[in-house]
Amino acid sequence: QVQLEESGGGLVQPGGSLRLSCAASGLTFSKYHMGWFRQAPGKERELVMSIAANGAWESRPDSRKGRFSISRDNARNTVYLQINNLKPKDTAVYYCAAGTSILAMRGDGMEYWGKGTLVTVSS
Repeated sequence: QVQLEESGGGLVQPGGSLRLSCAASGLTFSKYHMGWFRQAPGKERELVMSIAANGAWESRPDSRKGRFSISRDNARNTVYLQINNLKPKDTAVYYCAAGTSILAMRGDGMEYWGKGTLVTVSS
């Protein structure tokens, strides 16, 4: 049974940083492209960043440049999302997802999803 479990969310003040983790089990992690998504209240889910199965390249919307970084440790079956200089607009449930299709790098065709971790940015 495939499981993706996110952790690291919480309440953070504006300007702070967080590192989210997603631990995967039940799949051959090194064969899956991984993505971080988020869904803010009242909004559609959106891709934050993705990383290739071998970690060699990443994909992100232009709006994500600068404050976000993604990494993975295939030995630990874990993918990370670092968010710096957090802003209230970053408040959302953050999900990780896995997919083998190259389309996963743009956020499509994900096969497995975690349940999410809530990030709240507020003073």
